[in-house]
Amino acid sequence: MKKIGLDATDIRILNAIQSHGQISKTRLSEIVNISATPCWARLDRLKAAGYIRGYHGDIALERICDFSQVIVTVSLTHHRKADFDRFEAWVGAHDEVTECMATGGGMDYVMKVICPSLGAFQAMMQAMVEAELGIDRYMTYIATRVIKAARPNIAKLVGPVPRDRTV
Repeated sequence: MKKIGLDATDIRILNAIQSHGQISKTRLSEIVNISATPCWARLDRLKAAGYIRGYHGDIALERICDFSQVIVTVSLTHHRKADFDRFEAWVGAHDEVTECMATGGGMDYVMKVICPSLGAFQAMMQAMVEAELGIDRYMTYIATRVIKAARPNIAKLVGPVPRDRTV
């Protein structure tokens, strides 16, 4: 489903913010190729409309500490709303789970888990099983290296957008 209300300049602003995070009004306007005042007005409008959730740093974790990254697929025994809610609440309460997606198909969830060691990961998984979340089965995949970690290209996702409008 297409979202409405964005033009090519809005998309360029969102791409710039996604790539550079919080940057100066001057730098953003240079990247987007419009003057600073209208650029900032558009950015304020995009923030107010909820298009920007926040700003984050891309931290080089491997330079800070050793860690284990594991991908876990989970299938629940039952598929009632209460079962999903209970599992999702447990996931939300555990910082080790850095990403979790509900999926269709053979598994109900795919999680990315980052722990200081495989022993810490195993302890977290034991706690998950003991929490009686109705897990039918899970599979773990140890990540040995990250080949690509990127944000989506917004312009390609939205496809053709209306020509720029004036602000």
